[in-house]
Amino acid sequence: MSWIGKKISETRKIKGFTQEELAEQAKINLRTIQRIENSESEPRGKTLKLICEVLGIDSKELILTDNSIRKKNIGTILVNGIFLLTLNLVLMGIIGFLTLDSEANINSVFGGFLLSIFLPFFIVILTEKMSGIERMLKFGFGYIIYFILVMAKQGFSTGFITGLFLCLLISLSVLYFGNEVIKNRE
Repeated sequence: MSWIGKKISETRKIKGFTQEELAEQAKINLRTIQRIENSESEPRGKTLKLICEVLGIDSKELILTDNSIRKKNIGTILVNGIFLLTLNLVLMGIIGFLTLDSEANINSVFGGFLLSIFLPFFIVILTEKMSGIERMLKFGFGYIIYFILVMAKQGFSTGFITGLFLCLLISLSVLYFGNEVIKNRE
């Protein structure tokens, strides 16, 4: 629901109006009110003014608030994007350092395997409502890019022998199928 439609709906209910009563008092078609409250359309000009007069809302303030919410959403999207990019780089670096590093021993490779299970599982627990594919694309795109980069630069055999590809596969699998594990646990 759009913010304007939501605000109109909430105010209408607080004032005790039905949609029919609001439409009648504002001299607007009932279907118009329904479309506005269902976010199928946004009221503009005369329609917005008539609705706001009946509900006692300042139409200019309503529009300004709606615009500030939209700007805030763009800022939130930008911050979330930077966070996801940074998180993916850190996850790539950790797994790569523990497995692909020339001085990696069996202990660090084992640590890489453990982290490739537990870090994504922790992400799954924090994002239970997210679908597997959405989670894999948001938190696992770094793994996918890392796989492609290693394949291009060092070849499949290096990535396979060091255990990097197995760690990446485990991480992506946990991100994708993690909800199933949690559901079965409950």
